[in-house]
Amino acid sequence: MLNNHPVLLSVVPLLIQVPNMAATTPISAEELEELREAFAKIDVDNNGYISKDELNELFRAANLALPGYRIREIVQEFTKNSDQLTFDEFTEMINLSVPDTIDERTINKKKLTPFTIQENLNLALNSASAIGCHVVNIGAEDLKEGRQHLVLGLLWQVIKIGLFADIELSRNEALIALLRDGESLEDLMKLSPEELLLRWANYHLEQAGAPKVNNFSSDIKDSKAYYNLLNQVAPKGDEEGIPPITIDMSGIREKEDLKRAECMLDQADRLGCRQFVMPTDVIRGNPKLNLAFVANLFNKYPALKKPENQDIDWSSIEGETREERTFRNWMNSLGVNPRVNHLYADIDDALVIFQLYEKIKVPVDWDKVNKPPYPKLGSNMKKLENCNYAVELGKKEAKFSLVGIAGQDLNEGNRTLTLALLWQLMRRYTLNILEDLGEGQKVTDDTIVAWVNDMLTQAGKHTISSFKDGSISSSMPVLDLIDAIQPGSIRYDLLKTEDLTEEEKLNNAKYAISMARKIGARVYALPEDLVEVKPKMVMTVFACLMARGMKRA
Repeated sequence: MLNNHPVLLSVVPLLIQVPNMAATTPISAEELEELREAFAKIDVDNNGYISKDELNELFRAANLALPGYRIREIVQEFTKNSDQLTFDEFTEMINLSVPDTIDERTINKKKLTPFTIQENLNLALNSASAIGCHVVNIGAEDLKEGRQHLVLGLLWQVIKIGLFADIELSRNEALIALLRDGESLEDLMKLSPEELLLRWANYHLEQAGAPKVNNFSSDIKDSKAYYNLLNQVAPKGDEEGIPPITIDMSGIREKEDLKRAECMLDQADRLGCRQFVMPTDVIRGNPKLNLAFVANLFNKYPALKKPENQDIDWSSIEGETREERTFRNWMNSLGVNPRVNHLYADIDDALVIFQLYEKIKVPVDWDKVNKPPYPKLGSNMKKLENCNYAVELGKKEAKFSLVGIAGQDLNEGNRTLTLALLWQLMRRYTLNILEDLGEGQKVTDDTIVAWVNDMLTQAGKHTISSFKDGSISSSMPVLDLIDAIQPGSIRYDLLKTEDLTEEEKLNNAKYAISMARKIGARVYALPEDLVEVKPKMVMTVFACLMARGMKRA
């Protein structure tokens, strides 16, 4: 049945409103080829609407059967006077799940052809890559043909990014309540979202006098941990404006696991947290769906209070900068292992750096690399040895400019010096792509500027002096280049080109970034980078467009 509905998999999880998805940056693995085509495939009786029965069929086809109440919620949320969903309401639903991800002006919606479908798929994949999804081995054809493991894998990444957005200390300082005796703030900041969720659950289980869990698979199969967790985090009525919600614990005494799971989910529904799992998913211990269930519960009811009178340096809890997020997303999109959640803490042993070296064709002698698990005594020395080797490779093999950078700087997370290395890695990765397309011819910034200006001149457009050119703030040079690469692709009637306000500049930049991705350029920069004319990120935008233009030539 799944093979008959290749696009169903790309929309189903997005229809289940993912909490906190709005907090993520540009994304969406599938957003769009699917829109009208998916609607047509869901609309099995071809009447122009999606009914509750058809939605039910959709969810079953994707092995995500939902109880009737959830189908009704989804439909009722968008149709006040009808039991059916129109196409426009369907697209609105997806945009509510992940607002402002892709500039809607760039989406092909009418009279879709194989070419415009391909553009939408490019847009979806390149946007997913830009938010840190690993899409290296996934292409538009995989999505088009509905290759189940690839589509579901990509969707899981998108959903996970959205669910985990706020499970981070700089976004939720109350997580400091999870600090254990003898631990430093730095120790807590190094924990991954999964580790923080597990600690959060055990914190509440301990408060309830219940046994702790080691995972969200085998240890939650009997639903008892969930019962205690729900009872612990449910509002007690002690906060102004938040009424109490009573959890009925009688179901915990049910003899059958399945029945107990059903009763537990009925209680989760009282909190509005029934999403992601069915009773069978609980008793089978499905790790991904149960992780999503717990993350959703945390996002809605963390039930933590920021500690008072503790000797904590709150200034050290900073959110990541735009530059840091871009580098982190770039690394994750290449599939580095382990995934980088915290830029500096997660590369303090240089293992990710070594993987990036291999991506830019710098050979790594893995016999020289210390690998985890590291010994308790002397673990940091092992990591430092790795960092020293990483700097040595950068200087001797990659020929990077690493003046004043030592292994210790990487190991200790010196921001300025670590970012200097990461930028050179990203820059080399980008230039390598161009050199491969140009049959090995060396590429410099001047090469890129010359190519850009040649394309702009041929199209009768204004040229740029450098990546610092003030005109880039309007995004017009980028938009003009895209139109030169793919004539007629830019809708200039949607843009303001002179006397722009800051808001109008950002509006142009959003359109430019989405259009670059739509024509096939894997752009990691953000709209703000164009508006503020950040030379490094501007260079990557033009380089990615140059790569796209060379492929089309």
